[in-house]
Amino acid sequence: MKYMMIMRDTDEAIEAARQVPFEDILNAMGRYNEELINAGVMMAGEGLTEPQEGFVVDFGVDPPRITDGPYGTTESQFNGFWIIQVDSREEAEEWARRCPLGPGSKLEMRRLQDTADFPQDNEYVRKEKAWREQLGTDRPMRAD
Repeated sequence: MKYMMIMRDTDEAIEAARQVPFEDILNAMGRYNEELINAGVMMAGEGLTEPQEGFVVDFGVDPPRITDGPYGTTESQFNGFWIIQVDSREEAEEWARRCPLGPGSKLEMRRLQDTADFPQDNEYVRKEKAWREQLGTDRPMRAD
């Protein structure tokens, strides 16, 4: 099963991170990413730019409206994510606990739906299986 680990910070967490040398943060995250890769569970992971660079597409109007960031409260925004593939929720919880985040930071854990979660006789569910195989998206990253 796959989980997305969504990193969220409060204003206090952002301020606390400013007090730590950026090199220390990079090294802690790098070590954590290396552990995920070496364990063969990391499928993807990225940091995101500041919310000011983002935008929202609102489909509640026609045509859809674009709103520039920042948007929402600090806690409602996420600034990075990982996608991991593990054998159980408990294993996902263990990897989440090991993440080198500080006070005021949170990881939202969301299981990614799999093609098995949908009706198997649907044309696009069958196509999805083939697309995933073609793209190789069901294989974790591994350090060789």
